[in-house]
Amino acid sequence: MNYTLLKRINNPEDLKKLSIEELPKLCEEIREFLIENVSKTGGHLASSLGVVELTVALHYIFDTPKDVIVWDVGHQGYAHKILTERRDRFHTLRQYGGISGFLKREESVYDAYGAGHASTSLSAGFGIAVGRDKNKEDFRVVSVFGDGALTGGLCYEAINNIGSSSVPKFIAILNDNNWSISENVGAINKYLNNFAQTTLYNRFRRRVREGLEKFPKIGKQMTFLARRIEEGARGILTSGALFEALGFDYIGPIDGHNLKELIKTLKNLKDTNHPVLLHITTQKGKGYPPAEKEPEDYHGVKPFCPEDGLIDTIPGVLLYQDVFGKELKNLAQIDERIIGITAAMPTGTGIIPFLKSFPDRFYDVGIAEEHAVVFSAGLASRGLKPYVAIYSTFLQRSYDQIVHDVCLQKLPVVFCIDRSGVVGEDGPTHHGTFDLSYLVHIPNIVVSAPKDGNELRNLMFTALKYDKGPFAIRYPKAEATPYNEEAAPEEIEVGKWEILNEGKDVSILAVGSMVAEAMKAVTLLKDSGVDAELVNARFVKPLDLNYIKSRIPSFSKIVTVEENSIIGGFGSYIGIVLQELEIKTNKLSLGIPDKFITQGKRNILLDEIGLTGEKIAEKIKSFLRKSDSKLLKIHSK
Repeated sequence: MNYTLLKRINNPEDLKKLSIEELPKLCEEIREFLIENVSKTGGHLASSLGVVELTVALHYIFDTPKDVIVWDVGHQGYAHKILTERRDRFHTLRQYGGISGFLKREESVYDAYGAGHASTSLSAGFGIAVGRDKNKEDFRVVSVFGDGALTGGLCYEAINNIGSSSVPKFIAILNDNNWSISENVGAINKYLNNFAQTTLYNRFRRRVREGLEKFPKIGKQMTFLARRIEEGARGILTSGALFEALGFDYIGPIDGHNLKELIKTLKNLKDTNHPVLLHITTQKGKGYPPAEKEPEDYHGVKPFCPEDGLIDTIPGVLLYQDVFGKELKNLAQIDERIIGITAAMPTGTGIIPFLKSFPDRFYDVGIAEEHAVVFSAGLASRGLKPYVAIYSTFLQRSYDQIVHDVCLQKLPVVFCIDRSGVVGEDGPTHHGTFDLSYLVHIPNIVVSAPKDGNELRNLMFTALKYDKGPFAIRYPKAEATPYNEEAAPEEIEVGKWEILNEGKDVSILAVGSMVAEAMKAVTLLKDSGVDAELVNARFVKPLDLNYIKSRIPSFSKIVTVEENSIIGGFGSYIGIVLQELEIKTNKLSLGIPDKFITQGKRNILLDEIGLTGEKIAEKIKSFLRKSDSKLLKIHSK
């Protein structure tokens, strides 16, 4: 496509040079540009397609970056990036060294607030508006929320606070597309949409429209007037009543794809002297038929063929999330106590096989991780066995609930923590690099990590049998081989490690995803004359005290390897226990450094932070050279 208009737009000032009549054509070009580029890089396509008109209208009316736009979820921000001096770099989206797939303050002055998780924009926007007033500054603030954010409690905390204030020049825009990542769930979603879906309402609406259109000459004008009256009535009878009661002036709902109406409305609202909530309705995946038909599949999509929408797949590759879904279904067939829970991520977590087989034992609570954890605690208190599948980065939101509601009460909740470690192109907001650190110090919880798909199955079975308290299983976004789907699950002794290779020069204690990389390192070390012992430290808590007491004293050097923050994780815990047991040995801890890791393919990032087999071997040889003259001579040959 030639992108006749888009190639002229480098920033919002260029956008303002276009006439309103040219903007629909620009929106078409933006959509084509999004599809062309995201089909190559992968990314969050459907949500960004749905807010193209809104994005154009916002930058057309408001004086950005002086006026501040706060996007609730970064995956709605692609059109925003294109219009704000990043069009020429958009082909690097989510790539190593490229632009982020989310909003990022250090990337652009137009990204007023970073966002990779949902439900944050109202609180952040309100803080920016109040800060503006305290500093006696003059600019407008717009917070865009929705796309599932209203299933998160943080939105309501913000609404409660904002509605009781009189902050001026603050607009909250509810992007109501009836979806988050998967289809929206819960009473709030029903409240926003049920009235407009009733048979009585739609029959009445259709008959009024048909009757008005029969009037000669003035029929179209009367139909337009009736539609505006209808919008106001819907506001009173449905969502408007909720937001008006909470202190907002409510406008809408209006069509979020009608540019002229959006521009007129925003122009009228931009200088109000009190909080305003504008409710717009949009279609997730708008303008691309495959995404319109399957918005969940195109929420976060892999590279695909833009002509037919076929998504590239690697046949035969089984990920940990796939094994989790298969095994949860299998376990549920033998134990009716099992309940499956996720927070708006049934497809992403792989729980779909369980959902299809046991729909009455499955709960998607929406973007509400805190509720998911407390809900699971309540279930466990009644003798049920909840398996809670949540990404590591999102489970961070539930830290207090894990401590207060689950661990303190020793309730047997099973946490299946997906996307632990480096996840790839989604970058620092989505890397699961802290779960060992925020779990291992909590009393009463078992923390484990499988080395492959077979061990994930066995740990899930072990967790089913364990009734002394909560049980966490963390696993990466990676291939889960080897995995034998036909094998029966086996119970593992809680706290028991596995010696994979006996050696005498150094003991390598590897956790989960790092076992395979450590095995590569053992082979490389052997070629250098180093006889390394490799241990699958599948239990991070409790530790295998028998191995620590009986084997570690025979080594003058040990190495811990984990795909977790080096601070507060497995290596730190080992160091504390060795000190308590008065076992003296030189220890090298390898893990994720004390920084946020950028986006990029997983193998590139692991190499950059030194967690590939080759880099692990190099670091161990350097460690041995510094502490052992005998090995120094071997390595020098």
